[in-house]
Amino acid sequence: MKNKKTIIAIRDFIISAEKSIKNAKKLLKDVLEENNLDISTEVELDTSWLNSYASDDSKIIEWVFTWEEMLGADNNKYPVPANYSSKSKLVQWDKLKLTIAANGKMLYKQIAPIDRVYIAWLVTKEKDKYQVVAEWSTYDLLTAAVTHFKVNIWDSITVIIPEWKQATFAAIDAIIPSE
Repeated sequence: MKNKKTIIAIRDFIISAEKSIKNAKKLLKDVLEENNLDISTEVELDTSWLNSYASDDSKIIEWVFTWEEMLGADNNKYPVPANYSSKSKLVQWDKLKLTIAANGKMLYKQIAPIDRVYIAWLVTKEKDKYQVVAEWSTYDLLTAAVTHFKVNIWDSITVIIPEWKQATFAAIDAIIPSE
């Protein structure tokens, strides 16, 4: 009967955890309403439309670019080389494919760029983050992209953001030459 007691204890822990989560959500909602705050603007990425499959000895994973990493069809996060995302001008929500060869070599390929908008603005730096403020939003920039394009604070640059999706990151397209 020890197994029955263990099962009952596990069930009770789950019920307790569910109640705690429900109470925490209610408290959070109350605090947000009292302070007139809205955190629903966080970017959530859906991976249900992505695929994962095998070809020969390789594993192929479709993924969506989140900023400094990718979220795969398998819901795992994979690193993206900063120089690749900078030079390829990857934008949040771009769909890519990662091929992992049997020897571990990784090959990245952009397969469906998201619709883009190009905006010109000035580069700023807040703490250790390079940013632009454009279209009434603040967008972070990859430090590797700032280095790659040799961007300085207060340079005027063109950035790329998704046209129809909210983003927290902008890709650098080019520096606008000063007169």
